[in-house]
Formats: sequence, C-alpha cells, structure tokens
Amino acid sequence: MRHTLATLAYRGGKAVRNAPATFANYRGNETSRTPAQILAHIGDLMDWALSTAEGQQKWNNSTPLAWDKECDRFFAALKKFDDYLASEKPLNVSAEKLFQGPVADGLTHVGQIAMLRRMAGAPMKGENYFMAEIAAGRVGKDQAAPRKEFD
Repeated sequence: MRHTLATLAYRGGKAVRNAPATFANYRGNETSRTPAQILAHIGDLMDWALSTAEGQQKWNNSTPLAWDKECDRFFAALKKFDDYLASEKPLNVSAEKLFQGPVADGLTHVGQIAMLRRMAGAPMKGENYFMAEIAAGRVGKDQAAPRKEFD
C-alpha cells in the first residue's frame, strides 16, 4: 500500500509540476471539474482514507485552495496517510478496501489532471512508469527525476 501511495505521489507530482498559472481553473466543458477542484478532491480522498484507516471514516468536500497551496495539501495528505500506514497502529479496514476506494480513485483523478493538461495546451511528457524510481515513503513534492520520458 505504501508503494502505491508513493506511485500516486510520483504521478501526481508530475501532473501538477510546472503547470501554467491559468491551468488551475481550466474547464474541459462547462460542467466538468477544474484541475484545482480535482486536486482538492484527491486531498479529500486521502483524508478520508486516513480517517477510515483510523476507524473514524470522515468525509469532507473541500473548497479548492490556490493552486500552489492545493499542491502542497495533496502531498501533505499523502504524507499523513503514509505515516499512519508506516506506524504500528492497526488498520481498521482492509488494505484492499483502501486501495479499491480512495487510493484507486486518486490514481484515476491524477490521470484526469494529466489529460486536462494536454487539453489546456500544456501537456506533460509521457513516461515509462515501469522505469521510474518510486520508493515506499517518498510521498512528498521532491520526487526522483524521470528515467524514461517520451513525447
């Protein structure tokens, strides 16, 4: 599970890094979420995952922060969840349930942000993620440099 969170941090970091200032409020159409709303939702998912692991299961719909602050919140929420998983504290729900719900949802939404970057005219390079240097516990903004990117 911790390696999966590190993967989410790596892919999410790549999706938000060097995004233009206007990207946070880009809309694919009038009813779609903005990248800032999606990133806030991912933060909410990680907060929910942590509360569920702790046995509390609390949900919150956050109002998006400014883009840089929302990016910081994304990594902070991952770190809090990862810290809990790394501790000796018990999981009050199965790791499978945590993966199939909030963690898999987070991965899906990171893909949406990457797709919206392309639609907004600010694409990021593709990457062979199999080759990426991803390590359990590395869930912050500082990620390894890509090893095998492509256009």
